[in-house]
Amino acid sequence: MVQRLTLRRRLSYNTASNKRRIVRTPGGRLVYQYVKKPRQVPKCGHCKVKLRGITPARSRELSRLSRRHKMVKRAYGGVLCHKCVKERIVRAFLIEEQKIVVKLMKSQQASSKAKAAK
Repeated sequence: MVQRLTLRRRLSYNTASNKRRIVRTPGGRLVYQYVKKPRQVPKCGHCKVKLRGITPARSRELSRLSRRHKMVKRAYGGVLCHKCVKERIVRAFLIEEQKIVVKLMKSQQASSKAKAAK
């Protein structure tokens, strides 16, 4: 006859946080062993690709890890992938260049108007 198993925790529903496995103890009893959720690799906030160089961990585990496991040494280290960071830098540079060009155009127009007025 199969041994009956009793839950170790109060939650009896089969939810994602209440997964359990049947394990035989050294004493020969069958007991439930609660299984933790799998650890996930963080994803890029922009393109949703998995970030390299970052240790996969659950929230509680992350708080115990040192900083070098949670980020890489770069701007937006554990948040964005390298491609998105590069894209942001290039976009910011081009916007600044565009502002400079607009200023030059305005100054040239002003100088040409001044010459035409004389």
